Amino acid sequence: MKNEEIKAVMEGILFVSGEEGIDKKQLADVLDLNITAVKRCLAELAEDYKCEDRGIQILEAGDSVQLTTKAEHAPYFKKLVQSPSSATLSQAALETLAIIAYKQPVSRVEIEDIRGVKSERPIRTLTGKRLVKEAGRAEGTGRAILYGTTREFLEQFGLRTINELPPLPENPDEEDAEGEADLFFERFQEQIDEQS
Repeated sequence: MKNEEIKAVMEGILFVSGEEGIDKKQLADVLDLNITAVKRCLAELAEDYKCEDRGIQILEAGDSVQLTTKAEHAPYFKKLVQSPSSATLSQAALETLAIIAYKQPVSRVEIEDIRGVKSERPIRTLTGKRLVKEAGRAEGTGRAILYGTTREFLEQFGLRTINELPPLPENPDEEDAEGEADLFFERFQEQIDEQS
């Protein structure tokens, strides 16, 4: 197959893969290509979509790729959907999400130790919104459930991997830490508002 035909078939596969996307290795198997060729064609296709007259883009989340709409067109999608349910998260849910994102895998008890308050409800909210999931069980007595972020979390915040999270301050003062945390949670909320 010629390069342009490969890209056309790849585009069709990404389209039919829907919001689940497709793993790069699976894409390589379907196209009978090696992973290097797939990555090269994906990069070329992503570059093609960067034009202003295109309404979609390629999003990579971990080893998975999918077609998504462009963020700058979100106001039009909001008009289309007009969902009555709010996608905003409470301060408690945002704090819990940040702890899980940076400390994963982490148990509810560890989250509560950091926050200083019960966190069962925020964890339930985040699980319901598919931003966190059970990531295993802790060793030892009770085998507590461990939580981690999901692929939807990566997609929601435009991250390829969890390693792309902004770094935490090295040695924050107590006052600075509170200000940094507030700023961090505000940014999380803005991202969620933009994506809803």
